[in-house]
Amino acid sequence: MASSTDDVLAGMAELIHDETGIATDAVALDKSFTDDLDIDSISMMTIIVNVEDKFDVKIPDEAVKDLKTVGDAVSYIIKAQG
Repeated sequence: MASSTDDVLAGMAELIHDETGIATDAVALDKSFTDDLDIDSISMMTIIVNVEDKFDVKIPDEAVKDLKTVGDAVSYIIKAQG
């Protein structure tokens, strides 16, 4: 069963916090990973691996480059679970 947007956002915020130290309440759907959250490519790949484990989805490398915002990633995860 697919998770809700709020559940996925909360889970991603937790993973982002664990990797970068960014406060979970700073992670919002409209935030850009690079511009707003200042997440570099190495941290991003770690976050992606952890997201795949947490939400039981596979995010191919070619899809990662299209995930510009937290909302993009949340939408991708929900679709992948569906």
